[in-house]
Amino acid sequence: MKITVLDAGSLGDDLSLAPLSEFGDVTVYRGTLPEEIAARVADCDVLLQNKVKITREVLSHAKKLRLICEAATGYDNIDLAAARERGIAVCNVPGYSAPSVAQVTVAMVLSLATHLPDFNRHVSSGTYSKGDAANYLVPVYRELAGKTWGVVGYGAIGSQVARVAEALGCRVLVCREHPKGEPNEVDIDTLCRESDVISLHTPLTEGTRGMIDARRLSMMRDGVILVNVARGAVTDEAAVAEALKSGKLGGLGVDVYSVEPFREDHPFYAIKDAPRVSFTPHMSWGAYESRVRCLNVICSNIKAFFEEKVQNRVDLL
Repeated sequence: MKITVLDAGSLGDDLSLAPLSEFGDVTVYRGTLPEEIAARVADCDVLLQNKVKITREVLSHAKKLRLICEAATGYDNIDLAAARERGIAVCNVPGYSAPSVAQVTVAMVLSLATHLPDFNRHVSSGTYSKGDAANYLVPVYRELAGKTWGVVGYGAIGSQVARVAEALGCRVLVCREHPKGEPNEVDIDTLCRESDVISLHTPLTEGTRGMIDARRLSMMRDGVILVNVARGAVTDEAAVAEALKSGKLGGLGVDVYSVEPFREDHPFYAIKDAPRVSFTPHMSWGAYESRVRCLNVICSNIKAFFEEKVQNRVDLL
């Protein structure tokens, strides 16, 4: 059996893919350009990828392919309909990154709420050492205790963020795809109106695409902190950038973008150095422990598939 890894670099150069060799001959590419995909998928039985787009056209070249392993939870980069038509199984890795993404989410919120970069610059620039004040309290920051934290998407990540928010003394509101009638569940508009902090953890679907748009941004409280660690396209990025510029947003943390990496013509490029911004390069999922878990589940998915067991099969949904 031949296993092809299209973009091992996206999993980190420190992660050994040796466990895959248990299942067959492994060919590893650090990255794959669009014009290289056809040749690289032509003779493999199992395809492993993380960021590469697997389109209908790509699959037309994959004559032997039986299984696609998405090295992530989200699988919107795979044409599932085309895979189903060709009888190709598709597995994802649910839940593996929850601790990592939750940690980065909370770190972003705390940094933005407390203005830590500003205070750090005050010291690292030498200004503090040259002054005569023992303490410095500009810009003003406020406690999160007693504030309302809205969590959009309440799966493994969102629920963990909610627990931390509650531990910090926040009132938590939740907007989930399938409400369960719990007291803190609200619709998205109510969450936007009542929250001081909003973190996004929802998958990208036709229902969530662009859900944080100019209209919903206008509903939000002045000075709200918005953090997106879900998918870039769940927000209208141009509208979000304008809300930051206008001062509507008190802080903006983003780890995911509709185009990755975003270029100079992207709405966020002009605000990337703004003092109330924390932009990171789609790294929130990638703590070392998280990546090890991901690889372990991929190996388990491959084993289950060839033992004719159903495990993490998103093509069957």
